[in-house]
Amino acid sequence: LRNSRNEPTGAIYGVLNMLKKLAADIPADYSACVFDAKGKTFRDDWYPAYKANRATMPGDLGAQIEPIHEAVQALGWPLVMIDRVEADDVIGTLAEFATRNNIKTVVSTGDKDMAQLVNDHVTLVNTMSGERFDRDGVIHKFGVPPELILDYFTLVGDSVDNIPGVDKVGPKTACKWLNEYGSLNAVIANAGKIGGVVGENLRRVVDWLPQAKKLLTIKCDVDLPFALEDLRHRQPDREKLPLLFERFEFKGWLRELRESRGQDTEPGNQDAERSSQGSAGDAGDADSNLGKGPGGMAGAATKAPLATDYQTLLTDEQLDAWLGRLQSAELVGIGTRTFGVDPQSAQLVGLAFAIAAGKAAYLPLAHRYPGAPEHIPLTAALGKLRCWLGDETRPKLALCAKYETHIFANHGVALSGVAHDVFLQSYVLESHKPRDRHSLALRHLDLQTLRYEDVVGKGVNQIGFDQVDIERATAYAAEDADITLRLHSALYPRIAADAKLAFIYRQIEMPVSEVLARMERNGVLLDIPLLEAQSRELGDKMLALEGQAYEQAGQPFNLNSPKQIQEILFDKLKLPVKKKTPSGTPSTDEEVLAELALDYPLPKILLEYRGLSKLKSTYTDKLPRMLNRATGRVHTNYAQAVAVTGRLSSNEPNLQNIPVRTIEGRRIREAFVAPPGSKIVSADYSQVELRIMAHLSGDQGLVKAFAAGEDIHRATAAEIFEIETLAVSSEQRRYIKAVNFGLIYGMSAFGLAAQLGIERGAAQAYIERYFSRYPGVKAYMDRTRQEARENGYVETVFGRRLFLSEIRAGNMARRQAAERAAINAPMQGTAADLIKLAMVAVQRWLTEQQLAAKLIMQVHDELVLEVPEDELALMRQELPGWMTGVAELNVPLVVDIGIGANWEKAH
Repeated sequence: LRNSRNEPTGAIYGVLNMLKKLAADIPADYSACVFDAKGKTFRDDWYPAYKANRATMPGDLGAQIEPIHEAVQALGWPLVMIDRVEADDVIGTLAEFATRNNIKTVVSTGDKDMAQLVNDHVTLVNTMSGERFDRDGVIHKFGVPPELILDYFTLVGDSVDNIPGVDKVGPKTACKWLNEYGSLNAVIANAGKIGGVVGENLRRVVDWLPQAKKLLTIKCDVDLPFALEDLRHRQPDREKLPLLFERFEFKGWLRELRESRGQDTEPGNQDAERSSQGSAGDAGDADSNLGKGPGGMAGAATKAPLATDYQTLLTDEQLDAWLGRLQSAELVGIGTRTFGVDPQSAQLVGLAFAIAAGKAAYLPLAHRYPGAPEHIPLTAALGKLRCWLGDETRPKLALCAKYETHIFANHGVALSGVAHDVFLQSYVLESHKPRDRHSLALRHLDLQTLRYEDVVGKGVNQIGFDQVDIERATAYAAEDADITLRLHSALYPRIAADAKLAFIYRQIEMPVSEVLARMERNGVLLDIPLLEAQSRELGDKMLALEGQAYEQAGQPFNLNSPKQIQEILFDKLKLPVKKKTPSGTPSTDEEVLAELALDYPLPKILLEYRGLSKLKSTYTDKLPRMLNRATGRVHTNYAQAVAVTGRLSSNEPNLQNIPVRTIEGRRIREAFVAPPGSKIVSADYSQVELRIMAHLSGDQGLVKAFAAGEDIHRATAAEIFEIETLAVSSEQRRYIKAVNFGLIYGMSAFGLAAQLGIERGAAQAYIERYFSRYPGVKAYMDRTRQEARENGYVETVFGRRLFLSEIRAGNMARRQAAERAAINAPMQGTAADLIKLAMVAVQRWLTEQQLAAKLIMQVHDELVLEVPEDELALMRQELPGWMTGVAELNVPLVVDIGIGANWEKAH
């Protein structure tokens, strides 16, 4: 989490959230929040290697330590830090003191070492997992009682604190020894009797084990510079706490804090205010009601506090009155309630409208449960609303306009005048965050809304919306329209205030939503008999491969069972294990099989079998079943607000991931056909991401090569190998093509070496030679990484923000992955923006010229159209210009046109 000033707040939020949860769960008379003090401790004097293997604290976390201390104290918590000892020792001392004085103690921690403190007076609770450990709980968890926990950890060792135990001794062996001999000292005394490798390992470290135990022992006699009474409940700092919540932008907590201030003088409120604290819990803020929600800002939120006027429109008179309000409203939030979820076939059950915050109505149209009140028939209601729905001068707002467009189209109504889409607003502002209505309302309005499951139920007990009681349906549907309108008021001003974001929203996302709706309804014509024939052929090939696999394995086995494949490859055939799964078993994933296939025949057969199986199940078997019987076509759904890069995502069915590197994969495209008298036209941006790299980097060598219309891979190879362009071999071009595309995706020398099958040093040499010839590319990459670290996001050429949540991660692997994404995201995102702009421009051209050609698919950097034969010449001549004219880069955009009877032949 970060606030609007880009300050990290996730750790602050996490600590305070755990504290408030503990306060709600565990009442206490005394409490303290204990932190490690800076500097070395007495254990470092005993053992200089103590905790030596710990990574340095990530910068984002370090920046939050002081604010955490400040916030904890503002909540009313006594904050304890004592030099030269650890927080564990302070907690141990407090627990020991409490035990001597017959005071029950709860220690909230995720540290397993604390189990040594457990006794009849001391219990551990893990606020993260909810686990609680009394004496029996420790025995159940570790296999030994609390008084033997120190001995147990001494034998096992503590890798986190860099305290070695006995090599090869894990929990099971440690428990066995301690239960057999009774203590660590007894184990040491009997070390000579313990056989095997572990016995030898034990005897090797018997002199070290007492020192290890000493390091692991929690010190319970620290001199504490305060008395127990100093840890009594304190009231929160009423001036500082709201300022901190405002600074960190914890909106839900801040709102509750402010709302509760008006309750202080209510009769009987004093007892409610005094919320008790746990030993590492919440401030118990009486006024803010902190700790009452089930975790986080979501828990702090409440039902919409504003007055609401939700009406149910059951009569013609009520609908007519509301129609007048709709016609005069500046903007109307609109939402459909349906039976079914498929956009192409779902049927209306009701409509909801909102004309102002808190003022909404629900129009039931097809509720069918017994005893349902009489309401206006669907056809009659749509007849009254049709003109307003189709009036483009009456601005409308939807949560997801594309879906609503389909629902109305299913009833023969053309929805027009959709001025705004809340999902798209959120997508433009925060593509990396959840976008469901409930999450949006919590995040931006601090409101908790009804969930769909609250209304229709879950699982086998779920009912259709047409079976929902109309009164309950009104509460949900009217709130839906109301929240949509309120979200627009919260989100759109932020977009309008930023010219770049406004361009993305107004010129790209909103207009392309209309194009996508049209494309989805157009659908794609399939040659079903061809797909069925291909399915049979794939089945025959799979059977043949199955027989070959049995022969290689020497026995039949299930080629779809990872467990049986593992047993055959690694237990029976003794092939080398390349990688293990998280559970420790040898992996049989595609990467492993591909590596083994270089030397062994069976993995190669398995890979080919898997590839054919995927084609058969995903496409040749599935596509015919997805045919819309009403249209005779397949209609995919393009998810517009999913990928953080701006790319569209095709699903149900996914038409964007049909393999093209195999003959069988390409043949599936042959089944995507044009009707008689038409052809399929493919219009594909050529090497668009490399061209965007040239534009973004401004590298003169790349810009010059593209400007001259050269084969960029051949031209680059000539530069790298310092030879004439005509002298570049196909192998050299292949290597440099891998470098060109690899660098776009932030590929390391290790990754490039693996892809090309060459030594890492040779791959590194290629990369270094590339950067020496194209210094602008290296400068761009360095600059982009730095900007990503500073801002937390990068931008496309058009200003789309691509957020990188791991760019400041303490984990190096995650941070490096985010840096690679930072390099690629502006190129991939700009390519996504370009293809969307092209879709808008092409559709506008088709509409204005009243052409019969229609867009039917968008796949990566390609548009696919269905074009009557008498429009083909015009399409070949004009279409590239419409696509290349959507933007001016430092290098020319190029579009390749292909025409054929099917999609494959159009390439």
